[in-house]
Amino acid sequence: MRLGGERSVRGIVRPGRRTKELAGRLRAGDIPLLDHEDLDELAARSLLERRVAAVLDARSALSGRYPNQGPGLLVAAGIPVLDQLGEGAFERLRDGDRVEIRGNLVLRDGEVVAAGRRLSPEVIGAVLAGAGQGREDIQRFLENTIEHAQREKDFFLSPLPLPPLGVRGDRRQAVVVVRGRRYREDLRALAPYIRAERPLLVGVDGGADALLDCGFVPELIVGDMDSVSDRALACGAELVVHAYPDGRSPGLERIRRLGCQAHVLAAPGTSEDLALLLVYELGAELIVAVGTHNSYVDFLEKGRAGMASTFLVRLRIGPRLLDARGVSLLYQRPPRPAWLWTLFLAALIPAAVAGLLSPALGNLFRLWLVHLKVTTGL
Repeated sequence: MRLGGERSVRGIVRPGRRTKELAGRLRAGDIPLLDHEDLDELAARSLLERRVAAVLDARSALSGRYPNQGPGLLVAAGIPVLDQLGEGAFERLRDGDRVEIRGNLVLRDGEVVAAGRRLSPEVIGAVLAGAGQGREDIQRFLENTIEHAQREKDFFLSPLPLPPLGVRGDRRQAVVVVRGRRYREDLRALAPYIRAERPLLVGVDGGADALLDCGFVPELIVGDMDSVSDRALACGAELVVHAYPDGRSPGLERIRRLGCQAHVLAAPGTSEDLALLLVYELGAELIVAVGTHNSYVDFLEKGRAGMASTFLVRLRIGPRLLDARGVSLLYQRPPRPAWLWTLFLAALIPAAVAGLLSPALGNLFRLWLVHLKVTTGL
């Protein structure tokens, strides 16, 4: 059914306050109800992987504060997105409710229970055209970064208090995988390098699952352990739980419930920065980072108002760090015809030399030249 040119969609509502936790229990055809301001690309991709029928958001999935790409990905895939439904949507819509989405309305048993903004390519384009243009937002981000850098510099620029790890990193290269933009594609592109060099493999939370999905087993898993699977935690890797600077470690409780052993390392900043610094302190001669966050938009999508720890860590380990983010894009475009001709001619040279040295091959080579002249008119 279509209303005003828009597709009507039916499905079962699955509400959740935390998108990454909700995504884990979604089934194909479900309609998640989110509480997600400025839906980020990673969250949108997790919903796409679950093949949801539509997406509802109590908040503004696209506020225009910065150019977040999540809503655009969903709409481009043909998935209706209704946002700005309001907090009351969580009271009126319960888990398991069967609903229908018509235009900007959500109906249950034929009655309207919620109304919001239907995001279309035109709406998204108009919002993104003016997104992130405010100098005040960027200035606040920079000020927050500088303030926290002043506060955290002693930790990140001093030797890290290493836990008694069994893995070794000296005279080895390392690959640190984070759940970031295009992290799966980039990791697959690096697979030949990993097989050849056998680097130390480190997964940051869900990055460990990406390694397993590509056929690699991480030796070390670092993070607050909120987005990594039980399968990854039980794969045999050493576990380092990222605790708050005051020592609180919510992720340790989950590790204990699973019967696993873990080291606890208290640090400010993000888990990915801690992982990079940890590998550096272990003596890795080259650190290849996959999926890491390093831009203004990246940090706003993570709900962070600054990037002090990332700035300080990269300042310290910079000479050893190779950021592989986006490397998969190098392999997406087909080779240009000119490149193919160059490869063809390069392969032809040794064949021509062999032909000149061998009478039999020389005759075949001359016959081929005649055939080429006849067919091409040269």
